[in-house]
Amino acid sequence: MRIRGTTAAEIAGSVRDQVASGALAPHASLPPVRALAAELGVNRNTVALAYRRLVEAGVAETRGRGGTVIAAVPQLAREGVAVGGDRVDLAGGNPDPRLLPDILAAARRGEYSQPLYGVPANDAGLDAWARADFAEDVDHSFRTLVTHGAVDATERLLTAHLTRGDLVAIEDPCFLASIGTLRLNGYRSAPVEVDGAGIRPDALRTALEAGARAVVCTPRAHNPTGASLTEERAADLRAILAEHPQVLVIEDDHFSAVSARPYHRITPPNSARWALVRSVSKFLGPDLRLALVAADAETTARLEARLSAGTTWVSRLLQHITRELLLDPRTHELHERAREIYARRGGLLVERLHAQGIEVPYRPDGLNVWVELDVDGRAAVAALAQRGWAVRAGHLFAPDPAAHQGAIRITASTITEPQAEAFAAELAAVVAELRSTAP
Repeated sequence: MRIRGTTAAEIAGSVRDQVASGALAPHASLPPVRALAAELGVNRNTVALAYRRLVEAGVAETRGRGGTVIAAVPQLAREGVAVGGDRVDLAGGNPDPRLLPDILAAARRGEYSQPLYGVPANDAGLDAWARADFAEDVDHSFRTLVTHGAVDATERLLTAHLTRGDLVAIEDPCFLASIGTLRLNGYRSAPVEVDGAGIRPDALRTALEAGARAVVCTPRAHNPTGASLTEERAADLRAILAEHPQVLVIEDDHFSAVSARPYHRITPPNSARWALVRSVSKFLGPDLRLALVAADAETTARLEARLSAGTTWVSRLLQHITRELLLDPRTHELHERAREIYARRGGLLVERLHAQGIEVPYRPDGLNVWVELDVDGRAAVAALAQRGWAVRAGHLFAPDPAAHQGAIRITASTITEPQAEAFAAELAAVVAELRSTAP
């Protein structure tokens, strides 16, 4: 490795050239600032600035006393992992397929013609439905857009307003894809603790005072905990955010159509930049990669520009299918049924766990139940796998992987009463066994 240059730009460019050619591999250490400055005959501040630019560009990362190293592609946990063998899948985070509508049938209904370049980005019927839906919850002016799902919307919204290194307030624990979005784009995370009523006001205030430029919040059916904001908690959060009107507020209302809880808005009236995102994958089907977004005019314009730079529009076929489903009374009947069934299954699991002495302090909404144990979560996951049950370890959902070491997430979307009974007994046995062998 031979780094060259006499200015910060030349030194950073030399490192990037060597990364591109493969001469510098991921995790390779760069020379200490003092040593490289002496070798090149430049001021230490010049090398320090070069390294800082490399970190800001995502080419390198700092490891404190471990120095500066070449960055590698992050290894990210994903939702919906395959469960091998005969284990009962309580890990996937998926909706019940029997509670999803027939997408192919919807594709054949209504009027659809093959679009060509230059057509309007939004299906007119879907846009009208979205504007009416958002108007029930948003009491000031907004525009609507369609994106390629909630993760796509969140990533584009953040990149529209932030730069690498910016601090983002994110739920702790949080949705797996949110962790990935922050890491891949070089944002720093400010974990905000979640309890049964949603994100904690004191934790949000701390994150904002630390300089967070954006907040990502799930107002109901939070994944992984199942928590939903109460009206009182949402009011507290609005009051705090009103003190920081420059902060981008993103609300990811992913479970909107089948949530058993009402939507409570955290975005205050004076927020300059905000977005409410409602994807359809949890209640129309995961293969419908589509989300509806309501946002202020400036944010919508920035998001629209980023969508136009790609394929110009989200597939009009997907929009057609979504429109046909959302306008179909049978879909609404299915959603009513799904809302009741998901709530009953989650409540059933909580009751069976309680009978075994394992407490969940609130009744969750959504597809998942979060359990805090007094034993190692990974050990519990492994022991349950040997007994034929697949769940996920809680640390995967933490912005800081060292957190939530004793937690597990259980997907209850398809659980039956016999399964809930058997699983609760197995978990209790695993916990007792791990307690008895703890040092």
